[in-house]
Amino acid sequence: MRWLRGLGLVAGLSLVAGLGLAARGAHRWTAATRTLSGKLDAGQARCGMATHFDQRELDGLPAPVQRYFRTALTPGQPLIAAASIALAGTFNLSASGARWKPFTSTQRVITQRPGFLWDAHIAMLPGLTVRVVDSYIAGEGLLHASLLGLFTLAEVQGGGEIARGELMRFLAEMAWYPTALLPSQGVRWEPVDERSAKATLVDGPLALTLLFRFGDDGLIDSFRAEMRGAMVGKEIVMTPWEGSWSDYQRRDGMLVPLSGEVAWMRPEGRRPYFRGTVTSLEYAFTASRA
Repeated sequence: MRWLRGLGLVAGLSLVAGLGLAARGAHRWTAATRTLSGKLDAGQARCGMATHFDQRELDGLPAPVQRYFRTALTPGQPLIAAASIALAGTFNLSASGARWKPFTSTQRVITQRPGFLWDAHIAMLPGLTVRVVDSYIAGEGLLHASLLGLFTLAEVQGGGEIARGELMRFLAEMAWYPTALLPSQGVRWEPVDERSAKATLVDGPLALTLLFRFGDDGLIDSFRAEMRGAMVGKEIVMTPWEGSWSDYQRRDGMLVPLSGEVAWMRPEGRRPYFRGTVTSLEYAFTASRA
C-alpha cells in the first residue's frame, strides 16, 4: 500500500495537530463515511430471499464444507442480512519488517448484494491518527487513507483489480457472517481434499475463488488466494494472500471466529499486516425483514 510509505514523512505534524484541527477532521470524515454507509444500505436486497438455513441444501457439497455448516450453524438458523463488527488490534505499517501500530475499527456488512464498509483509526503517535476507509459498495472498491481525516495519503477506487481485491476480502471474512457461505446465498463450492475446498463468489462482472482449509473441529482454519492485488509503490502487484481464524465462540446460534491474522506472501517470505480481535458483533437477519 503506497500510503504506508508516506507515513514517516508526516509524523512531525503531530506537534502541530491541535484539538481544533482534529475535531474538524473528525467531522469531515464522519460526514464522508455516513454518505458511503447510505450507499451501502441502499444496495440491500429486501425481498425474494430465503430466510432460514435448510440442511437439505448441503446435499452434494464437499465433505469438509458439510461438516463446517453442521458445526457452525444450528438447524433452522436465520440467514444474516447484515452485520456490524467492531475490531481492535494492530496493523503492520512496514512492507518489509515489523512496525505494528494499534487500531480500532467499525465495519458494516450487507450480504445481498455483497458489500462492506470498514472505518479504521490507526494510532501513529499521541494526537496523530491515520483514518482509513476500505469498502466494496455496488461493485466498486475503495481505499482511502487520511491523516487526521483531513490530509489524503492515498485514495484508489473503482472496478478492476481494486474491486476484485475488496470483494475477495468480503469472501474471506464470511466466517464472521457464515450463512453467507451457503449455496443458496450465491457461493459455489468445489472439493479439493478432506480438509479443504474452494469457494467461488460472483458479483456482476467479478468472479473470484478462495481456498478454505478446515481444522479438526470442522471450522474454517484459514483461507488463501494465489493472487490478490497489493499496492507496491504506485503499482498493483499480484501477490499470494492468506489469513487464519481462531477463538471461535457462539453468537446468535452460530460459531464465529473472534480473532484473525492476514498476511501477504512476498518473495522474501510471509509478511503479516493485520491482527485483530472482534470486540462487538451484531446481526440483522432476513427473517426480520421478510
